[in-house]
Amino acid sequence: MTISRLGRSLGGLGRALLISTAALSLSGCAIMSAAGPSTRAVTRADGAKMTNYATIRIVDVSDAVARQVNSSLRDKFFAESLGDGYPAGSLIGRGDVLDIAIWEAPPAALFGSVGGESRLNSSSSTARGTTLPEQMVSSEGRINIPFVGSVVAAGRTSTQIEREIANRLAGKAHLPQVIVRTVRNASSNVTVVGDVATSARVPVTAKGERLLDVLAAVGGVRQAIGKMTIQVTRGEKIASMPLGAVIRDPRQNIRLQPDDVVTALFQPFSFTALGATGRNEEVAFEGTGLTLAQGLARVAGLQDQRADVKGIFIFRFEDPSALDPATRAGAQLTPDGKVAVIYRVNLKDPATFFVAQTFPIRDKDVLYVSNAPLADVQKFVSVIASTLYPIASLSNVAP
Repeated sequence: MTISRLGRSLGGLGRALLISTAALSLSGCAIMSAAGPSTRAVTRADGAKMTNYATIRIVDVSDAVARQVNSSLRDKFFAESLGDGYPAGSLIGRGDVLDIAIWEAPPAALFGSVGGESRLNSSSSTARGTTLPEQMVSSEGRINIPFVGSVVAAGRTSTQIEREIANRLAGKAHLPQVIVRTVRNASSNVTVVGDVATSARVPVTAKGERLLDVLAAVGGVRQAIGKMTIQVTRGEKIASMPLGAVIRDPRQNIRLQPDDVVTALFQPFSFTALGATGRNEEVAFEGTGLTLAQGLARVAGLQDQRADVKGIFIFRFEDPSALDPATRAGAQLTPDGKVAVIYRVNLKDPATFFVAQTFPIRDKDVLYVSNAPLADVQKFVSVIASTLYPIASLSNVAP
């Protein structure tokens, strides 16, 4: 039965339905749902302004690009960003409590008559040692010694303090010798929090405690090592690394400094998968990191009937150091100094599968897979067919 005969057999209702079908065919693209922009639409975004302050750059993922991105990650390693430091416990700080002993050669009289604790016998032919009351370093960083006065202690070693006290006693005491010892350490501490057995403030001594020493002192982490990320905050600097990477690379097991904050984080990273992937969801991943190949596998890969293998995109606010100079040139940065980048992946090329094994997925990345052009055509045909089918059914029952 032709369309015209079908229209005559159905009368006015049929003609109305046929007119509606024709209009539907002309505006099919407008009524079809879509999971996101097409490959062409994303490609046209290159150089466009994301907002009033940043431009978008599109970068094709290649081996050179993957190497550049991975190289930029080294700037965030502990040894490179924070340095190895120094044995922090060797310096006296505010709030530390000091034990000070002063020795005099015979005939000792200066401190032997002040009522201090005698370390040796009182024979006039024997040197005398006197222990002064414990001294707490004041908020100004000073201590007070009889016959010496105020002495700067904060930020100095015990040897430096001993030398200054002895020099000031010269001419007052006979061949004075001074020993300064830290009794209680109140200033050289590291704070350890997060997913550890016990959150605590751990003192660092002249030994120069390292990161793994401090983690061991609080009982270690509570989750599997491969799922933990360690963040070290030092003043305004913040650096994060997978715990497994710190264990594998002894250089990253840095000496900690006073007032460092060590935070143990369990699976703190995630990316979002959208479009023609097996699953659209936010995916958490381990501190050891994730590659593009692993990320695609975790969302069940691509949908065979929908995905455009040339239209796989990673949306990221990237550090300028991860981009080549030509891409950085003229790029308008976001307020926090990042570049809005869309990495484009073409899985039609077999060599890309090797690159996907090294290209890293970062925290808060958006992985988007666009629909193939034929998939949109199929959706359009499905819409037309779903509209014509009821008409055909009516024609079969018409007299």
